[in-house]
Amino acid sequence: MSFVRTASERGITTLTLDSPATRNALSAALVTELSDSLAACGEDPAVRAVVLAHTGTTFSAGADLKAPPSPYAFVDLLRQIVELPKPVVGVVDGHARAGGLGLLGACDVVLASDGADFALTEVRIGVAPAVIALTLLPKLEPRAAARYFLTGERFGTAEARAMGLVTGPLADLEPVLDGLRRASPQGLRATKRLVTARVLETFERDAEELVQLSATLFASTEAREGMTAFLERRDPAWRL
Repeated sequence: MSFVRTASERGITTLTLDSPATRNALSAALVTELSDSLAACGEDPAVRAVVLAHTGTTFSAGADLKAPPSPYAFVDLLRQIVELPKPVVGVVDGHARAGGLGLLGACDVVLASDGADFALTEVRIGVAPAVIALTLLPKLEPRAAARYFLTGERFGTAEARAMGLVTGPLADLEPVLDGLRRASPQGLRATKRLVTARVLETFERDAEELVQLSATLFASTEAREGMTAFLERRDPAWRL
């Protein structure tokens, strides 16, 4: 069973998350397949840029609680997107939650429809947006990051643009891709290294600590209650 569809046109390879039954949740299998697809794009001289898209109404619901990847595998995937020598354009036409926002933070450009919405829901199941902080905190406006990291509230495309998560409207996709097709491969490689340097510094400094934090939180009693409540569609015990 494939979780990622690949299509190419005039130097642009589109990798489409294609597990709508699980709302494109980040399972171990999906993370592995996406990593393999990205590696192939990185090695292919015919690929000028990558678009990361989705089927269904959800870009990604975050970690698959029934079959999650290891924190290290997810960190490696995020770093792979950041270090890929080709620009990566994230496209959201629906919902994005939790770890899905980490993927968007790793992308170089993110375009979203007016009806898209976002939420960092980790606190509501007893954990924290630890690993995805690697790609998000260097890019987000600090006050907005604090609010949405702490509350788990949903927010729309306008707020996502204001805080730095989203680059522009979905209508900009073709102009962005036209610009990337006009750019030289060498120019893109060198420029991507410039614009991702700050994010990569966070990986070097904080990745191991945040992986350990994530693992500790997911193994806790509160997280077990939070994940059980989520799967049973009920409020967790701490809900006031």
